[in-house]
Amino acid sequence: MRETGAKGADGSAGRPADPALEEAVRRAQAGDEEAFRLLYRAVQPGLLRYVTLLVGDDGEDVAAETWLHIARDLGRFRGDLDGFRGWAATIARHRALDHLRQRDRRPRIDGRETAVERLAELPAREDTAASALESTATAAALALISRLPPDQAEAVLLRAVMGLDVASAALVLGKRPGAVRTAAYRGLRRLAELLEGDPEPSSSNATRPIDAERR
Repeated sequence: MRETGAKGADGSAGRPADPALEEAVRRAQAGDEEAFRLLYRAVQPGLLRYVTLLVGDDGEDVAAETWLHIARDLGRFRGDLDGFRGWAATIARHRALDHLRQRDRRPRIDGRETAVERLAELPAREDTAASALESTATAAALALISRLPPDQAEAVLLRAVMGLDVASAALVLGKRPGAVRTAAYRGLRRLAELLEGDPEPSSSNATRPIDAERR
């Protein structure tokens, strides 16, 4: 069932149906460039946040690769707006993982570790962070989410930032819906603790990529 704005069991808000965007999916599939631009403007902000948490500073490059793939294969896509968001997220995740594998095979030239780092576990509180993500500056929100364990960070991004329903997020991650719902719930509880204790992370605490392959 498509979500229509009510909060789910994980505390994250679904996105209300948008008839214009639903129509844009159909028009873009038929080759309408203006409809494709409309979808890009609607989906790109969340998608960029997602891949940035996967690959760090290379997020814009990976997002661009993702949209090239989407533009190439859109004629073969079948589904509605929710399906399009999930399809885009799946492509983005695959492009990000390929990017990380290629990057980790490159020789180290500055002594820094090239593999994505594991994030530390943090204490959790109540589930109060979903709405706060909407009003937190992008850089600060990403810095906070990057401090979550990888499974929770991805679940929060897909549910609360990209607006995917549980079933779509589960398909992207290759997990059971219940596992994604639990990870998003726990991640939002952890974010609530971080928002109470450190609402404005300093710029020196740069966003760290999450390890999408380490589960």
